[in-house]
Amino acid sequence: MLLNALSLPPYVWLLLLERQMVSEGVRSSMPVCGCKGIRTCLTCERITGKIGLTANEITKESQEFTYNPLSELAIRCVTGVQESFPFPGVFLCENFVTEEEEKELVSKMDEDIWRESQSGRRKQDFGPKVNFKKRRVRVGGFCGLPSISQKLVAQMNQLPQLNGFHPVEQCNLDYNPQRGSSIDPHLDDSWLWGERLVTINLLSDTILTMSLDGGCGQLDQEEVKVHLSRRSLVVLYGEARHRWKHAIHRKDIHSRRVCSTFRELSAEFLEGGEQAEMGSQLLNIASSFHGVPL
Repeated sequence: MLLNALSLPPYVWLLLLERQMVSEGVRSSMPVCGCKGIRTCLTCERITGKIGLTANEITKESQEFTYNPLSELAIRCVTGVQESFPFPGVFLCENFVTEEEEKELVSKMDEDIWRESQSGRRKQDFGPKVNFKKRRVRVGGFCGLPSISQKLVAQMNQLPQLNGFHPVEQCNLDYNPQRGSSIDPHLDDSWLWGERLVTINLLSDTILTMSLDGGCGQLDQEEVKVHLSRRSLVVLYGEARHRWKHAIHRKDIHSRRVCSTFRELSAEFLEGGEQAEMGSQLLNIASSFHGVPL
C-alpha cells in the first residue's frame, strides 16, 4: 500500500494525505498545491521528497542570447566575439504603469481569491470557458474583464503596436520564490487567441526565456533572455508568438511577481470568420468590465 502511494503523482498523494487527516480528525495547516503530472513546486517537493522534473528544470545544452530592444537583436559574446541575429516579434514598454497604479492593481487583485495553479503559481481567470482540445468555447460564468483593467486597455490602445487591441481574456498570475513558482516553455493557443499576447509585469523584475528547440546550430536549443523590468509591458507577436516558446524559470523569480496577460481573438472569431457571432458576444461581455475571477 505504501509503495503504491509513493508512486502516485504529488498532487494525488497530497490529496489522499489530506483526506486521511480529515477522517482522523486532524486539523491540517499543510498547504495544498495545484501541480499535476510531472510538474512540481517547492510545496509538494518538500512533502514528497521528489525533485521537480518540469521542462524548465531539465538542463539542456543551449546557446544563450540576450534580447536588445533597441536593435531588436538577440546578442551574445563568445571569447570576445559578438554574435547576433534578428529577433522580431517582441515589443517592450518600460514603466507602462506608475508605482501608484501598480500598488492599486495588486491591492485590487488581492481582494479577490487566488486559486492554486501548477508549478507553484496562483491564478485568477477572467475569460470564457474553453476546451482547446475539442475546440469548443462557451460563455460560462464569464462576465467581463475586471473593472480596474478598463483604464489599462485604454492605455494599451494608445500604443501603435496595440492599436485596435480588444482583449477578451485576462489571466492574473502570482509567482513567489517560496513556492518555487515557474511556467514551462510553451506556445499559446492560436485557434482562439489572436496575434498579440500582452503581459504587464508587476512587483519585481524577471526574465522571459524564449526557446527554440533545435535552434539554428548544433546544440539542443537556442534561448533568448528577454529582461522584463518591474511595471513594464511586453507584447509577443509574429515569430516570437508562434515559433518561439516562452517560459519563466524558477531561478528567475527572486521575490513576489504578479503579472496580467491579456489575449485578443483570432480571425476565426472576428467579423467574416466562421465563429464571428460567438466572437461578438465575447467582445461585448469583455468590454463591460464587470468581471470577477472564475
